[in-house]
Amino acid sequence: MTEIDAKIDALVPSWLYLPDIAEMLNIEVTRVRQMVKEGQLIAVRRGENRSLQVPAPFIDGDKVVKGLVGLLTVLRDDRFTEEEILEWLFTEDPTLPGTPVQALSENRGTEVKRRGGGGAP
Repeated sequence: MTEIDAKIDALVPSWLYLPDIAEMLNIEVTRVRQMVKEGQLIAVRRGENRSLQVPAPFIDGDKVVKGLVGLLTVLRDDRFTEEEILEWLFTEDPTLPGTPVQALSENRGTEVKRRGGGGAP
């Protein structure tokens, strides 16, 4: 969990509160908090009340976007910070095309992981 900076906040199109994610995934909010703690999701403090929020594109209907958890692990193993991960996921990559998070949501995870495992953003 991290504080958000203006650059990343501008890159991420929309955010979800943890209770909203719990409702979407049909789980308890404590489980969503555990997912954040375990690194399955990235949550940042945003807004006036500094509440924890997760990028909305990480959730696909009633599940976490396929491939996201594994990709987060790969990026952390490559020593990416949470901020670098968010910046990389939400920055346009003309070779994909689109952003890595868009490619994940379109089931193009193999290409995203290939790029993500290659070092710093």
